[in-house]
Amino acid sequence: MRRQIADLDSERQAETRNRLADLISNILSPFSMSLVLILLLSFTAASSRLDALKWTLISSLMSILPVLLVILYMVRNGKLDAVFINTREQRTRIYLLAGLCAIISDVILHYLEAPPVLVAAFTTGLATVAIFTVINLWWKVSIHTAFVASTVTLLVMLYGGKAAVTVVFVPLMAWARVELKHHTLAQAATGALLAAVIVVLVFVVFYPSLLLKTP
Repeated sequence: MRRQIADLDSERQAETRNRLADLISNILSPFSMSLVLILLLSFTAASSRLDALKWTLISSLMSILPVLLVILYMVRNGKLDAVFINTREQRTRIYLLAGLCAIISDVILHYLEAPPVLVAAFTTGLATVAIFTVINLWWKVSIHTAFVASTVTLLVMLYGGKAAVTVVFVPLMAWARVELKHHTLAQAATGALLAAVIVVLVFVVFYPSLLLKTP
């Protein structure tokens, strides 16, 4: 009897952890993190609220929306297993689409003279997608932890210590992806570490004037 009660408690705890991990993965998803970052950078760097809304709308329509719509279409037609793709072989097409959107966004934002920090963020995204696409040919790394880590790294680099509190989201997301068995700890940690390193390198090499100077 005690064994049955213990097993039941264990199952309930596992179910609770699974629900929490799924909630974290959805709230801090790549789409959510992208939108949050675009909003924050736009409203921080734009000259007015109207300009900020303009850059947010343009950036989202060129990057987040196309990728999301294509993924939803492919899921509906059975070409992808889920919105957040867990099969490595199915990720390549989405990586290529995201890379194309990043290139187009970068060019258009530069042409429209968008805030430099927004252009820099899209350049970073393009570099990350390119590197992850190559890695995906052999190994699957966590996109969820990568997006969280790149966002956190960028915020800390741009806004300093006051953004350091966001670092807690990186291990939180890593735990969630491992708990859901979508990634191993190595895959989650590699995604986070690579994304952070890419952000640092792109900004230090190409956009050093932006670091800690965002108004």
